[in-house]
Amino acid sequence: MDADPPKPTVDLSDRQEMTVDPQPLLALAERALAGEGITDAELSVSLVTAEEMAELHERYMGEAGPTDVLSFPLGEEEGEGGPRMLGDVVICPEVAATQNADLDAELRLLLVHGILHLLGYDHDTEEGRTRMWERQEEYSGVRA
Repeated sequence: MDADPPKPTVDLSDRQEMTVDPQPLLALAERALAGEGITDAELSVSLVTAEEMAELHERYMGEAGPTDVLSFPLGEEEGEGGPRMLGDVVICPEVAATQNADLDAELRLLLVHGILHLLGYDHDTEEGRTRMWERQEEYSGVRA
């Protein structure tokens, strides 16, 4: 009997007050990672308050105020007997709610956006933006 193939491990920490169902986000993260060929890896996702996001945004990006999503790649290679750690995706539902009346859709979009950044996608060029937006829409079902 063959063992099940490895699949990504996604840990979600919800440190904010808005009601968010974590299960669809966890399943989406696993699907997006698998779709990108990432199987044996770990991902951390944090849902944070506007205050915590503002602190992170200032500290790591040098920009004032909260933002919707930040990605912190770790790029650790596979450890001894364990999966590699991709990094952290930090999302602020409070900011997301101001950008789209459909909070669930916006959270899906932001989660995939953050994951794609961890995997090396970027939107600094028109070509990169087109490629990234196509992947975002494919996984999240939301047009940016």
